Amino acid sequence: MKQETMSRKVRTEILVDGSLNLAAALAGEIKSSYPVALIEEPNHGLVMVRVRETAKMSLFYLGEVLVTECKVRVEGALGIGIVKGDEPEKAYDLAVIDAAYAAGLVETAAWFGRLQAEGQRIAADRHARHMQVLQTKVDFETMDID
Repeated sequence: MKQETMSRKVRTEILVDGSLNLAAALAGEIKSSYPVALIEEPNHGLVMVRVRETAKMSLFYLGEVLVTECKVRVEGALGIGIVKGDEPEKAYDLAVIDAAYAAGLVETAAWFGRLQAEGQRIAADRHARHMQVLQTKVDFETMDID
């Protein structure tokens, strides 16, 4: 039977945007079963925010955003966690999860369903918010002018 996989980018977006408890729970499974070597403690940094201007499709830098980053090693594999804002625990948990995937630990195989369900919940929440915004949208083309 083929194991289902999820890209690192999608997995990280779900863990960052999803429930606060999901990343902590997944990282907790690894921390309780494997030694985690802290390579770089959670620390702050600044990342340039790149934006695409829509008229000419050119890129420019909007400014900087504060991030918290962390690096760990689990079973010889390096894991990196970066999260927007001041969230050292979440950066650490993301690094542990990243290292677990990089090491190919057996626990990661069981996470696909949980991550997929959380991704669907996030998408449903975004859709509901989008529908609320659309209710307030005014269509000027349909307004009658006397």
